[in-house]
Amino acid sequence: MMLLVTGASGVGKSTVRALIAEELAPEVRAVELTQIAGPPTYERGWRQRSVEQVVQVALAEQEAGRHLLLAGDPVSPGEVLAAPSADQLDGFAACLLDCAPEEQERRLRQRGDPEELLPHHLAFAEWMRGHARNPRHRLEVIDSGWDEMRWERLPDAWEVPVIDTTEISPAEAAADVVAWCRAVTEAG
Repeated sequence: MMLLVTGASGVGKSTVRALIAEELAPEVRAVELTQIAGPPTYERGWRQRSVEQVVQVALAEQEAGRHLLLAGDPVSPGEVLAAPSADQLDGFAACLLDCAPEEQERRLRQRGDPEELLPHHLAFAEWMRGHARNPRHRLEVIDSGWDEMRWERLPDAWEVPVIDTTEISPAEAAADVVAWCRAVTEAG
């Protein structure tokens, strides 16, 4: 099964991945997008081609009897399901990490993100909330024009669970994500 812990910048994805990777191993391999695809090039279609690379790694892990967890990058569930090879996955589950906009902005400032990017990060967080409720929510936000993507695979509806990290510690968020991972892999 491929697992996705997603969310906008500043909600805690990388922190959570670092806290849970060892606990979930060896049954679950936890990675970030750039660990598989390398640094972003920002060329047209880079994100979707990179997501396809991750799906290919998930398929290799699946063949070996393990799960793959992608966390740390704001990859949307729709991008995974629309990846060319995603229909070969035995299972897929996604969870959204989120926090209040004021807290997200505080965290981004604390880590030194440029002020001019803050409105973009906050807008993307709002988009992620909409996408978690509706798979087809403003797909133009993530459709970078790579013709291999299969957007028609997206369901009409889904329920992406949300873990709100606004008022919980990173350790508490990690425990919630571990519980979610175990629940979906055991049900899988």
